[in-house]
Amino acid sequence: MSTLMNAAAVERLKGFFRQVGRILGSPGHRQSFATYAMGILGDGERKSAEPIASRACADPATADAAHQRLLHFVSNSPWSDRDVRRTAARYALQAMTSRGPVQTWIVDDTGFLKQGTHSVGVQRQYTGSAGKITNCQIGVSLTVATSDEHVPVDFELYLPRSWTDDPRRRKEARIPDSLSFKTKPELALDMIRRARRDRIPRGVVLADAAYGSSSDFRHQVRELGLHYAVGVDPKTAVWLLDPKSGAPGARVCVRDFALDLYRCGEFRRCTWRKGTKHDLSARFAACRVVPAHHDGVAACEREPLWLLIEWRDGEDEPANYFLSSLSAAISRKQLVRIVMQRWRTERAYEDLKGELGLDHFEGRRFSGWHHHVSVVLCCYAFIVAERARHFPPSASRSASGQSIHVAA
Repeated sequence: MSTLMNAAAVERLKGFFRQVGRILGSPGHRQSFATYAMGILGDGERKSAEPIASRACADPATADAAHQRLLHFVSNSPWSDRDVRRTAARYALQAMTSRGPVQTWIVDDTGFLKQGTHSVGVQRQYTGSAGKITNCQIGVSLTVATSDEHVPVDFELYLPRSWTDDPRRRKEARIPDSLSFKTKPELALDMIRRARRDRIPRGVVLADAAYGSSSDFRHQVRELGLHYAVGVDPKTAVWLLDPKSGAPGARVCVRDFALDLYRCGEFRRCTWRKGTKHDLSARFAACRVVPAHHDGVAACEREPLWLLIEWRDGEDEPANYFLSSLSAAISRKQLVRIVMQRWRTERAYEDLKGELGLDHFEGRRFSGWHHHVSVVLCCYAFIVAERARHFPPSASRSASGQSIHVAA
C-alpha cells in the first residue's frame, strides 16, 4: 500500500474500517476484520488465515491464538455478508461516480482451483479460468463499471446438485437449510435483484452466452428495469425486422444469417479500445430483430432487439453474437463499445486473485467462503476509491486499464 498510503489515505482507511465495523458489531469482530483486511492488503504471498495471523503477530508464541481468532471470524461468525458488501460498494461508487456515471453491470463467473472433494461446492466442472474441466469451485460475480473504473459488488458460490442434494455434505459444509440448487443465471439474477434493492446506480447488464442464451434471464433483467447486451448461442433463432416497416420477417439462425451478411459485405470495422501495443478492433454487423424462442408470444408482440455480430480478423466465422435491448437510436460504434466492456470483469478477477488472494481461502464451509470473499471485496473497494481519487480519467488510462498494483 506504500504508493498511495499517505497520512490522508491512512485516515480514509480507518474511516472505512469504522463503517464496516458498525456492521460487524462486536469489538472482537471489528479487530479480526481489520487484521484480516490488512493481511489481504499487505505484501504476503499467501492470504489465508494462518499466514495472515503469523505476519500480524510480533510474538510467534501468540500466532496460534491469533490464527484461531481469524478462523472463527471467517468461518463461524454470524455477520452479514450482504450488509458488508453493500457498505463497500457504496464507498467505492461514491468515489467512482464523482468522475463519471455507472455505465454497465457485468455478470461473469470464475474458477477456484482445488484439490480433494471437501471444499464446499467443489467438483470436476468447466471453468474459463483453466480453460478446461477441472476440480474447482465456481463463483458467480456482479461487477459495476464506469468508463474508467470497475468494482465487484457481489459474489455467489455456485453449488452443484452433488452438494445441494447430499445431506451429509450440506451438514459438513453448513449449507443453510433454506438454500436450494440454483443455476448460474439464477444466482446472477439474485445478485442483480439485491443491487436494485440496494439502489446501486443502474447500468446495462453485460454477460456472456452462458447467461444471455437464457430467455428467462433476459426477460427478468428487463422486468427489473434494466437494459442488457448479452452474448447468445450461434444457434439462437430470431425474426428479422423490416428496416422500413419494423414488421417481423424471416426466421433465421443467427449463425446462418451472419454468414449471409458476410457474403454481402455488411461487416464494418470498429475499434472499441486503445490498447498498450495496438488498438482493439474487429468487424461488426448489426440489425434489428426479435427473438424466436417458443413461449407462445407472437413476433409482433415482442420487444425489438439489436443483434450484434463480431467477426475477428483471420477467423472463418463470427466469434460472438449478442442481443441487446438498447434503443434503436444507438449507433453501431456505441453498441460495440458498451458490449465490449466485459473485459473489465477479467481485469477484476486478475486483481482479486493475483493481488488480494480471492482464491486463497482454505476452509470448507459455505459461510467461510462468503466471508473471505466479502473481506476481499472490501479491500478492492478501498483500493478502487483511492485510485479514483489519485488518478484522473485520461484516454490512455481508460484504454489500457489500471492494474491494482499501484495501490497494493
